[in-house]
Amino acid sequence: MIGPFHLSARWPQRLLAQDWRIVALVLAIGLFGCVVLYSAAGGRLQPWALPHALRLLAFTPLMVMMALVPSRTWAALAAPGYALVLMALLAVEAVGAFGGGAQRWLDLGPVRLQPSELMKLVLVLFLARLFHFLPLGYLDRAVGLWRPVAATLVPVALVLLQPDLGTALTLLAGGAGVMFLAGVPPVVFLVPTALGLVSLPLVYRLLHDYQQRRIDIFLDPSLDPLGAGYHITQARIAIGSGGAFGKGFLEGSQSHLLFLPEPHTDFVFATMAEEWGLAGGLLLMAAYALLLAWGWGVARRAADSFARLAAGGLVVTIFLYVAINLMMVMGLAPVVGLPLPLMSYGGSAMLTVMLAVGILLGIDRESRWPRGGLGS
Repeated sequence: MIGPFHLSARWPQRLLAQDWRIVALVLAIGLFGCVVLYSAAGGRLQPWALPHALRLLAFTPLMVMMALVPSRTWAALAAPGYALVLMALLAVEAVGAFGGGAQRWLDLGPVRLQPSELMKLVLVLFLARLFHFLPLGYLDRAVGLWRPVAATLVPVALVLLQPDLGTALTLLAGGAGVMFLAGVPPVVFLVPTALGLVSLPLVYRLLHDYQQRRIDIFLDPSLDPLGAGYHITQARIAIGSGGAFGKGFLEGSQSHLLFLPEPHTDFVFATMAEEWGLAGGLLLMAAYALLLAWGWGVARRAADSFARLAAGGLVVTIFLYVAINLMMVMGLAPVVGLPLPLMSYGGSAMLTVMLAVGILLGIDRESRWPRGGLGS
């Protein structure tokens, strides 16, 4: 049974019970990101590498603290957390700060927060709680599914208004992933999927001009090689020119000579691949694969349905970050502005991913220690 907020006084034992190999893996990816950002700035700590390192340093203790919190506490906080972030999304529409032609941030003094990033996290927890209490017989009935569907579509609609198509699609896919893991029959997804495919022409017309252009260029980058297609073309050149082992540290001409747009955010993988080559790219993808495989194992070992769905949904969310960014950089998906976890410059995405890993660490600890032990 899921109870109220509770944090046992046995936190020192819980701290020792954490899987520190995963903490080390997360730090290794983040520190590698610092190295790449240092090179992207031409061998300077500012403006990207040092802030990235400081965020990593600040968020690591927070990630470990998240791991000390029992999963039943996250279940108790899921609904108010969802409501709070939803209100933050509404505040973005009213008083949000603009950047890059979009209204996505809240200025909180020295901190600039992107609530849509946190929604990826709280949406998974809220849906996991809804399905935890939903009787199995309601998984294929409208009376049981309308709340999870509404809980997903409302933030998706608000994020589309910012506009942020990439994050909206990630929220939609993450919500669908939790529903699928909860046992919603696949046939339930067929009707909305079919309607979505049929309505693609209408959706395309409703998109902003720059979003339509991104799709057009994805289908044929040669339409505007010096304009909208420039990003994809230069990213491919950077990745391809790296060869097997790269040009060498601080030797990336595409990023240093400013041919590669956004070398520190959306296209940080291309920046890395130019200097570290195929070997560096494979090593980085192997690190992500280890993190995701561990997370999936946590979901499979989870003690109850809430923990299982929360862990599975968080793994799906991290996977979407990685997969969409890599596909975007390699020209396999439209440019939608999703960062590469722990590598791209930016605090909101790093915070979301590290919080997700922290929750996964806590669920993992509980599954490895039976009730009455450290997990109680």
